[in-house]
Amino acid sequence: MATAPPERDRTPEEVGRRVRALRQERGMSLSTLARLAGVGKATLSGLENGTRNPTLETLYAVTAQLGVPLTAVLSGPAATPTVRGAAVSATLLEVFTDTDATYELYRMRVAPGPGQLSPAHQPGVTEHITVFAGVLRAGPVDAPLTAAAGDHLRWTSDVPHSYAALGDEEVRASLLLRYPRR
Repeated sequence: MATAPPERDRTPEEVGRRVRALRQERGMSLSTLARLAGVGKATLSGLENGTRNPTLETLYAVTAQLGVPLTAVLSGPAATPTVRGAAVSATLLEVFTDTDATYELYRMRVAPGPGQLSPAHQPGVTEHITVFAGVLRAGPVDAPLTAAAGDHLRWTSDVPHSYAALGDEEVRASLLLRYPRR
């Protein structure tokens, strides 16, 4: 089992430094990235300066426009950060790569109540969810899929997609994201 990185690698300041470095490597202005990601310029500036703790939705929107997996901004490869959105809480379990793709494996929980909208990932990204408890409705906004305990969902997530627990039970699942190499 890998040891967790120093606590400083998980701070909003470190996430912000990574976002800024990736943005600058791509020659993008703050305004351009904010516009493409659909987030406010002040929000992105606060994220880069470490004064805002971004939501899962914001991080996915930004990393999609930067063309990188979520873990590229979260922390080093041995970390197990948890990110939260409006309904989803996801804890990174492992990142692995092969010649064609990078994969991120998460333990995911979806709270009952209002669902969560997730922005499109970069082209070709797929999501694979195995439900262990509860009933999940997830997938492309215009064609969501439903899965109960023991079921599996898969979709190409380069379109806006959503997650919602159906009923009063929290959904517990695994989420595997596959980011194809460009």
